[in-house]
Amino acid sequence: MSTKSIIIFFLLIIFSCRPQFQQQQILPEQKKQEVESPLSSVDTFMLGIDNFMSKYLHLVQNKRIALLTNPSGVNSHLRATSDLLFENKNIRLVAFFGPEHGIRGAMHAGVKVADTIDSLTGLPVYSLYGNKYKPTRESLENIDVILVDIQDIGLRGYTYIYTMAKVMISAAENNKKVIVLDRPDPLGGLQVEGNLTEKDFFSMVGLYPIPYRPGMTIGELAGLFNEEYDIHCDLEIVPMRGWQRSMYWNETGLNWVPTSPHVPHWETILFMAATGTIGELNTLSEGVGYTSPFEIIGAPWIDGIRYAQELNALHLPGVYFRPLYFKPYYLTYSGQICQGVQLHITDRKKFSPYVTGLYIMQTHLQLYPDQNLFSKADRIDMFSKVVGTDKIMKMLIKKIPVSEIEQSWQEELSMFLKIREKYLIY
Repeated sequence: MSTKSIIIFFLLIIFSCRPQFQQQQILPEQKKQEVESPLSSVDTFMLGIDNFMSKYLHLVQNKRIALLTNPSGVNSHLRATSDLLFENKNIRLVAFFGPEHGIRGAMHAGVKVADTIDSLTGLPVYSLYGNKYKPTRESLENIDVILVDIQDIGLRGYTYIYTMAKVMISAAENNKKVIVLDRPDPLGGLQVEGNLTEKDFFSMVGLYPIPYRPGMTIGELAGLFNEEYDIHCDLEIVPMRGWQRSMYWNETGLNWVPTSPHVPHWETILFMAATGTIGELNTLSEGVGYTSPFEIIGAPWIDGIRYAQELNALHLPGVYFRPLYFKPYYLTYSGQICQGVQLHITDRKKFSPYVTGLYIMQTHLQLYPDQNLFSKADRIDMFSKVVGTDKIMKMLIKKIPVSEIEQSWQEELSMFLKIREKYLIY
């Protein structure tokens, strides 16, 4: 055999052994093993939007598209999804839907946002956080497909996943298709924590009975909502490639775009999972209004050293409490010198933020019984909605140990985990 023949022979062997990847539509009713595709070392991390632009444009061919997004909707190179769609001559982008904080992410939490015209594209923006939470029949008249590309933070109380659910409900009612471009859960997809939201406390900070930290991507949640809670819209999920459930955000190689004004860094979410519920009471400052949103807890009457000593004596896993002074620039205790503690996460895999938040409240009730955490009646309703029940507040007031409070939701959490398993894509 000649040298040339030998080279050709080996080349044929090499190319015949290369893995072949097939284009694949990810449907919510498919089982986990059916949606996984083999990955090799040559694959790079791809967000749902990257995968969509690369392989799935046929899903919207000759369709009129609306996009639910905000500044967090970017591809792996920080190009806005809205720009990618608007500039593509093969895509008919006709409208936007905007969540809480607005299409440009500039509005404060809870502030109603009006419909508008997008200054960059000239397209209509229908607000889903104003006088309505779901698309109207009129807004959907000239739309065939709604794309969803927005970064969730992995906590039940964040409204974006319910805005997506409202879009899905309206799509089912009006025979429209929904395509969710999947994105990572910044806190990974392994740890699940917290009680389930009770029906009497359903709201836009907890619309379905899921735990406070569900450990699911926005695409996985879309599948869960669609099937378990009887939405049944025409739904497809464009998956990521290369994401693993053990990954925290910094392990994806992606840059973080603030999902809302007080989530400037992905690590903020870990602290938010512990102190965000407390902040709803407006009796303690959780650092929103200071330079460290959600990283601190304090008030003018607190002795920071004593508070830190009591909390550290609990030996809570993965966190250390350091005493500090601070003076908020706005919101709770604006302009007043406060003492309290700063949370330092020493092991994020051992850290249980939701339970840690309960211990922070329990410790305050023990140290400062005359400073009632639940004194503001107008905030109790929102606190209970975010926590998903009023039972936890009542148990804290009755001085029931946090260990018993945590045990009280384990049965329902176990039931959720069995349901959740059906919708895990990765």
